This record gives sequence, C-alpha cells and structure tokens, in this order.
Amino acid sequence: MIRFIYSLIFIAAVVACNSDKKEKTRLPKATGKPGDILLFMDSVQWNGSLGDEVRNVFLADMPGLPQQEPMFKLIWVHPTNGRTMLTQLRNLVYVFTLDQQTSGSKSLRRNFSPETLAQIKNDSSFYLSTQTDEYSKGQHVMYLFGNTEEDLIRHLKKQKQSIIDYFNVVERNRQHDDLLKTGSTKGISAFLRNEQQCEIHVPIGYRLADKRDDFVWFRDITSTTDEDIFISWKKYTDQSQFSKDSLVAWRDEIAKKYLYEDPSNPISYLVTEQKHAEVLARPMKLNGHYTVELRGLWHTNNHTMGGPFLSYTLIDEGRGLLYYIEGFAYAPGRDKREIMRQLETILSTFKMSDEIKVSTK
Repeated sequence: MIRFIYSLIFIAAVVACNSDKKEKTRLPKATGKPGDILLFMDSVQWNGSLGDEVRNVFLADMPGLPQQEPMFKLIWVHPTNGRTMLTQLRNLVYVFTLDQQTSGSKSLRRNFSPETLAQIKNDSSFYLSTQTDEYSKGQHVMYLFGNTEEDLIRHLKKQKQSIIDYFNVVERNRQHDDLLKTGSTKGISAFLRNEQQCEIHVPIGYRLADKRDDFVWFRDITSTTDEDIFISWKKYTDQSQFSKDSLVAWRDEIAKKYLYEDPSNPISYLVTEQKHAEVLARPMKLNGHYTVELRGLWHTNNHTMGGPFLSYTLIDEGRGLLYYIEGFAYAPGRDKREIMRQLETILSTFKMSDEIKVSTK
C-alpha cells in the first residue's frame, strides 16, 4: 500500500492539468458527503464492459456489515458536463481510453499533455494518476486511463483493492483531521495515558460505560444509534495470539465478562456471530505497528440486538502487552458504512507507550 501511494505521487507529476495554473489559495472548499465519488466517463464506455468493471471497483460491498452497502456512492456525469459546480465535490474520478473516439472521451483527453498521451499509448503499465486540490481545497482526483479498454480493464481487475484503499485512506484522513479538531473525553484520556500508558482520541459525546483492570469501555448513545469503543489488554506471549481463532476467542471472553446490553442488568452479553457470517481477518500496519484487523458481526446472546464491529490487535513491545481495540455499533434501520468509517477513524488515533508522554505528576 505504501509503495502504491508513492507511485501515485510520482505519476501525478507528469499530468498537465489546468489546475497547475490556478492559485490554490483562492480555491473554494471541497463539498460533498463522505464516500461520495463523482465519476466522469463517456456514456458509451459507462454502459459497456469498462463501466461494468468501474462499478465493480467502486461499488464493491463494504466488508463486515450486516447488509449490503457499497464502499462508495458513485455519481456518474458525462464529461462534457464537467465544468460545473459539481467539480467542487471532494472525490473525482476521470476514466477514458485512447481507442474511444466519442466527444466525451476526447473531452477527457484534453486534460493531458501530448507527451503524457504518448506515454499512455506506449506504456501499458501506465494507467493511473492522482491530483489534489484541482478545483477545490481538500479535493482528491484520480485519473484512470489506458491505450485500450482491454488494457484498463486488466489493470482495474488487478489493482481493485489498491484503488479502493486509496479513497478509503483519503476519507479516513479527512475524518481524522476533523476528529482532532474536536474535544475529547480528557479525564479518560488522562487515565489511559498515566495509568495504562496508552491513548485514544474519544470525541465528546462518548461516556465511560465501564473501567476494569484490563478493560475500558466508552459509549455514545443517541435516539437512533449506539456507538461503542473498548480497549482490553493482556500479557503478550507468542505470535499465535494473532490468529483469527485466538482473537475471536479473546473477544468473546471480553464480551461475556464486560459487554452487556444494559451494564446495570448483566443478563444479555455480546457474542461474535460466526454461524451466519464470516469474521474477516487481515494483517496490516497501524501507526507503524504490526496489527491484525478483524471485521465481522456481533449479536447479544438472546438475539435482541446486533450489528457490525471492527477491531485492531497490536503489541506494545516495550511493556510486553497485547492490546485489543474495537469499535462496534447498533443502528437498526440505518446504513452503517459511514458509522463504521467514523469508528475506524477513532481507533486509528490509538497510541501506545512508545508514542506518548506520560505525566510524572
């Protein structure tokens, strides 16, 4: 993923866009909702096999949700309509190939220099470029192109996850910046920092639901949603603790001990759903630390509540501790994609002893 992003930075330098001549400081602020992507693509290709593959990328289901929800909301616009206020949206994608000679495709090619068009024609590995702040501040733009439709379709099939990850990171970074501008539950942050030597930015609105020697739970309950963050820790022994089965077993152990539908009446506790849905596990990096991510579903043992969860497990090597941090949600009748993105952003602020300053007072 890091190598992919570096390649985007390099490739972007060869694109000759009109935005190079603009004064970035005078651009309006990007608009639109999280997850919205405005797609400029010729109607012939949009309605053909290339359009099918583009939809397969951007409308892929977000993993770990109880119902099907696409990763992004894709808004198709014909290229000749591209110089409108729509171009101020936060995420733009332009798609074209050199073998398409319609007016829409020709309009898209005008964004590129003759040298770049020649490179697209002669270099089959050159298929993607990105720009920032092209028409508005905080905007991210991706160009997907090829000499032929077959070339571009091949790249989309091969690089689907990298393209999805690019916009997922973009959206998470935006939310991260907004999150850090908000206040946090300072008392709990101080407790974690000084007593447990870890830290997480939990926004105002969350309250402390429970605190134990190996566990802390924050909860934000509204009339329509229940959003939760919890952290648990134990001694790190060996790499087998990172296996999916081990992590799910640990999660269920934590949930049965501490996570109740009503903490004052511990009858109904949380259970990981494994009979009707798969728990998805993947290794990744979180703030430079080796991490295993879990995505899946939970329900109460009496099946009165349920929803999605996302977790990260990582080691504080200096203290020899294994941390499990999770965000889960209950939002009946509502889409949960952006709720889980918000929880993912909160989890991404987690820091351990080697990253924070512990007060000596």
